[in-house]
Amino acid sequence: MRHRVIFQPSGRRGEVEDGKTLREAAIELGVGIEQVCGGNRVCGKCKVQIQEGYFAKFDVRSSMKNLSPMSEEELRHLKDGEVENNFRLACAARIHGDVLVFVPEESRVGGQIVRKAAGEISVELDPAVRKYYVELPRPSLEDPEGDYERLLRALKEQHGLENLSIDYPALKALPQVLREGKWKVTVAVWQGREIIKVEPGYNERTLGIAFDVGTTTVVGYLTDISTGEVLAIDSMMNPQVSFGEDVMARITYAMEHEDGLRRMHEAIIGGINKIVSNLCEKAKVSSDEILELVLVGNTAMHHIYLNIYPEYLGVSPFTPALHRSIDVKARDLKIKAAPGANVHVLPIEAGFVGADNMGVVVALEPEKKDEVHLIIDIGTNGEIVLGNREKLLSTSCATGPAFEGAQITHGMRAAPGAIERVRIDPETKEPRYKVIGKEEWSDEVKSEARGICGSGIIEVVAEMFKAGIIKNSGVFNMKLETPRLRRGENNQPEYVLAWAEETAIGKDITVTQSDVRAVQLAKGALYTGCKILMKRYGVSEVDRVVLAGAFGSYIDKEASMVIGMFPDCDLSKVVAVGNAAGDGARIALLNRRKREEANRVARRIKYIELTVDPDFQTEFMQAMYFPHMKDKFPHIQHILDRIPK
Repeated sequence: MRHRVIFQPSGRRGEVEDGKTLREAAIELGVGIEQVCGGNRVCGKCKVQIQEGYFAKFDVRSSMKNLSPMSEEELRHLKDGEVENNFRLACAARIHGDVLVFVPEESRVGGQIVRKAAGEISVELDPAVRKYYVELPRPSLEDPEGDYERLLRALKEQHGLENLSIDYPALKALPQVLREGKWKVTVAVWQGREIIKVEPGYNERTLGIAFDVGTTTVVGYLTDISTGEVLAIDSMMNPQVSFGEDVMARITYAMEHEDGLRRMHEAIIGGINKIVSNLCEKAKVSSDEILELVLVGNTAMHHIYLNIYPEYLGVSPFTPALHRSIDVKARDLKIKAAPGANVHVLPIEAGFVGADNMGVVVALEPEKKDEVHLIIDIGTNGEIVLGNREKLLSTSCATGPAFEGAQITHGMRAAPGAIERVRIDPETKEPRYKVIGKEEWSDEVKSEARGICGSGIIEVVAEMFKAGIIKNSGVFNMKLETPRLRRGENNQPEYVLAWAEETAIGKDITVTQSDVRAVQLAKGALYTGCKILMKRYGVSEVDRVVLAGAFGSYIDKEASMVIGMFPDCDLSKVVAVGNAAGDGARIALLNRRKREEANRVARRIKYIELTVDPDFQTEFMQAMYFPHMKDKFPHIQHILDRIPK
């Protein structure tokens, strides 16, 4: 049986098989509903409202009775009044009849703000694809040599190129191109050994795209690889978000659905092609001109965009299908580029430290430094590299959910209306904040806030700690006299950051005890990863902390250290480097020797599995405190000394 499902306000509609959840229906119909936990019924972000009655416009009779009964899991996430008003969790409610579903503002996937501009890089230009202009003698009865052989002879005589093969589509087009160009053509050669395109006349422009495929966002950099100039940048939310917010959710989706891998692969390739189209439109070029692409991404993204089954990444010993870099024809992945275009994928380090981290290493080159660098790529997963020219260690830890807005009562992605900056007066305990999309602070203009994004979550927790609203254990100080501090649902302590009349959702935006705990878990995991790597390396402090990734670049470094996201360091030595993974991908696009170097360095880096370290539990428990239970922070001690006791 199939039933009609209509989603409002988007108006998306269609027929869905009996027994599917509203979440699955939303995925099928392309409706963006927040689903941070990947449908595991633990985040409560996918609340929707079922409309009752007959709707003539759609000729549908919608009823709560057309869904599966309310479950205990749902009731735990639904607040007073929501059950009576027909709210359900989209991940739990199964369809057994026609329904019209309203997706409230706070449950909609908003337009992600992706801060992944191209960083400044310095690299020698030695791309994998080079172009050569040649003039060929016309064939005649006295010289009837084949077109391909004639081209090879000209390339050898005029440019010293030998032993060249030719890509089949280029061979098919060769006779017409040679004659169209009147025997004067430009030849694109990949890695000095394969002809991948022949163009009539003279054309020195050579285009490539570097892609950073993140769990949450995807960004592409259209580049003239003959000059190094970035011609256009475009980004989007990873369309796989509908299948789950984190890596494990997507691996699980592939395992539990017969067509799971196919659907996720098609989704990310569709997203890549959309970015290709947007980039070409911005730069006023054709996708047929794109001759080389470089892709980086964590190991799960790596397997999914290569259409490799990712199940074995999710079970011990977390073995990937391959460690080395790989070259694949763009047409084999159905990426819209020149028929002979190549896709180069950087190597991966381990099961949960992928090609994106190798992009970071390629960009920052810690293996060439004397100073001990602690490089933290903060994304949906936290990937850490520690070391210098002597040795390099790496690890991965689950930091993403809270920092991306998951597991936070009013958490959301970095979209318009998200609170991103917070300051709290230590005397009055009154806050002021800024939202994405507005220059003014909340005490200057009505904020119309919708929720709190990652940078805002870090700052509000740090400010609450500095103002004495929460103790170093994370517990709320309920003795304070302020209307901002109260007990909310289930008698849980909470701090009101924005009153309902200030917001766009008509509700108070609060930070609860469980929100603080979620931040503690995330920052504790990150700090523990840093600390265990430092112990394994044999150092008690680092010379430099490098925050990579779009999120890492935008968080306040003082606030980050105040809550203890990473060990103490001179704040002047804590630097944000932007999207280093994307920069590394561009470097590999522009210099083929960097690709070989990446393969060598990837095998030099020793991966440390945190969960089997004997000190993990102790270190993690101590790292739950703000900034830490025992470790000293001399570089911010002056801030800690001012915190009310």
